[in-house]
Amino acid sequence: QVQLVESGGGLVQAGGSLRLSCAASGRTFSSYSMGWFRQAPGKEREFVAAILWTGGSTYYADSVKGRFTISRDNSKNTVYLQMNSLTPEDTAVYYCAADLFGTFLSRPDKYDYWGQGTQVTVSS
Repeated sequence: QVQLVESGGGLVQAGGSLRLSCAASGRTFSSYSMGWFRQAPGKEREFVAAILWTGGSTYYADSVKGRFTISRDNSKNTVYLQMNSLTPEDTAVYYCAADLFGTFLSRPDKYDYWGQGTQVTVSS
């Protein structure tokens, strides 16, 4: 069992930055591919970014490529999402998710565990 706790959300002006963190419980964090998803009101949950369990590969949605960076620190059981140049369209609840030895990283149905989410609001 893995528990995920996100933090770092908040209110920011357009053009600003936020850094989300997702702390995981358990001793096998390094075996999990980690993803970030988001869900805006009235919309489906969408893929944002993911990092392979090996740590060497990262993947991004086209909408965030070049602005967001995902990283992980296995010594701290934590995955991060650095978000720069934020726009109002980035406003959503952001969720982290864990997939044991996962490879289908953009598919939310492939993830085994989910955090409770953290709200990100970008004002214009």
